[in-house]
Amino acid sequence: MTGLREIFQCLYSPRLYRVYDASRVDSVYVPGHLEKWGDQIIHSLFVMWNVGLYTSPILATVLYRRGYFVVDGAITIAKFLTGVGLVLAASVYMRGVGRALNPTYTTFLAVLSAARKQLNKDTKKALMSYDFEFHDWPVEFRWDDVEEAKTRQFRDWQLGRRSTWDFIIGLPCHLASFMVAHSFGLKLVYPGSISLLQYAMSTFLQEGRMKLVTEQGGERFKLRARDGNVIDSMFVDRRNKYENGSILVICAEGNAGFYEIGIMVTPIEANYSVLGYNHPGFGGSTGVPFPSQEQNAIDVVIQFAIHKLNFQPENILLFGWSIGGYSVSWAALEYPNVRGVILDATFDDILPLATARMPRFLDPIVKRTIRDFINLNNYQLLMHYPGPLLLVRRTEDEVICTEEQLLSSNRGNSLLVKILRHRYPGIVDGERYTLIHEWLSVDSAQQVAMWNRYRVNEDRCTSMLVSYIAKHSTEYPMHVGEGFDSSLKSQMALFLAQKYLVDYKSSHCTPLLANMFRQPWDISSDLDYVKV
Repeated sequence: MTGLREIFQCLYSPRLYRVYDASRVDSVYVPGHLEKWGDQIIHSLFVMWNVGLYTSPILATVLYRRGYFVVDGAITIAKFLTGVGLVLAASVYMRGVGRALNPTYTTFLAVLSAARKQLNKDTKKALMSYDFEFHDWPVEFRWDDVEEAKTRQFRDWQLGRRSTWDFIIGLPCHLASFMVAHSFGLKLVYPGSISLLQYAMSTFLQEGRMKLVTEQGGERFKLRARDGNVIDSMFVDRRNKYENGSILVICAEGNAGFYEIGIMVTPIEANYSVLGYNHPGFGGSTGVPFPSQEQNAIDVVIQFAIHKLNFQPENILLFGWSIGGYSVSWAALEYPNVRGVILDATFDDILPLATARMPRFLDPIVKRTIRDFINLNNYQLLMHYPGPLLLVRRTEDEVICTEEQLLSSNRGNSLLVKILRHRYPGIVDGERYTLIHEWLSVDSAQQVAMWNRYRVNEDRCTSMLVSYIAKHSTEYPMHVGEGFDSSLKSQMALFLAQKYLVDYKSSHCTPLLANMFRQPWDISSDLDYVKV
């Protein structure tokens, strides 16, 4: 006979999705009738609540017009809410009884309780036999587990601060932009944080997580960031299995991407060790994806990779897709000794993309909201990163272009040109600035024609760079190109553009092919180059 204590333990325990056997073969957990009915009612109420929340302005207007904001109407609403509360309480109890009567669930609950009391190798192994709601997963790494992290301060890279007078004068606009950012603005930028969308995708996320565990040997971890958020992450260890396995690729997903069904697949297929995580507010991660929380999330992921997984920074590649390029760009600023940065289908600054998709009369509020609260300015960060960098541009990208189907409007172009102009100011002057934009605006056949027309000699270009480094250093900006004639500067400009950027003939959301995933070019590797 099931006791009240067991039922009480099961009332608010996590939902169980799958069970894995010793061979990591999975089976879907089958709840009993009581648990199934209770869950269905609870999730139906969840959907109704979220639909009501997102339609609250319309709903409030309708209720007001029908007189529900007067005393009698308020009493009716109160009775309705009381009824809903009673149904919810009954459903929670029914679900708890169903779980307490299910031996598979009670076994899982015992394993979870043991892991909460003491998480070690044995209890973690037992816990990995289950897939369940992440909020009850025990935390395995905290940002302050590393002593130096307690006193470490992030760099202040923000745009110029306003004076006190400017702040007072602009306070009404600032308040308006605050309301926009914290109501619907951030959700437009990060639609993956919308709970209804996640609910609709939950089956796909579970299946993706299952494949990472059963097919790739993935291990799930819960990390606590500096701001208190918990970050849901997945690690696939390829060390001692493949040549690339000693290198870890940390993946930052797009604005509706999750590690379960995201970009992890590309470096996994390329046989790297891979660590993926979900943005704050995505999947099992808590919080909301404002820039500061994004920074704290990837920071604890990197700290975890270094201090728990034992990968040194020089063996870590940062890989960001689309809006994930912001998190990676910030991490590159804070961890300049990483092996390299790979940015796929990303942008230089989110503001031009935001204004291109909003009515023109809203430009002032859009600009204020972006700059004050969602300032994803990748170039501003990358200009301080001194290491190897590779940009992947989608030639049919429908998201990163400000004008539909116009390759020249791809914001990846602007990111490349800005980076080259910062790193090699002696080469990318006004004429070469125009030349690179022309190169980026044409198809591959026309690029080959331009390459031949300017007679680009790769050996000579490499020799020029190596000679400069031998006399000076590898620090940016490099002043190589001073004294070069126009022809050599043009050759160097096209050579550098080809080294820093690779084109991929695809749309924005097509997975990057494994053979397209390569480590960024590092001029330091050419220091032993023999000049011809």
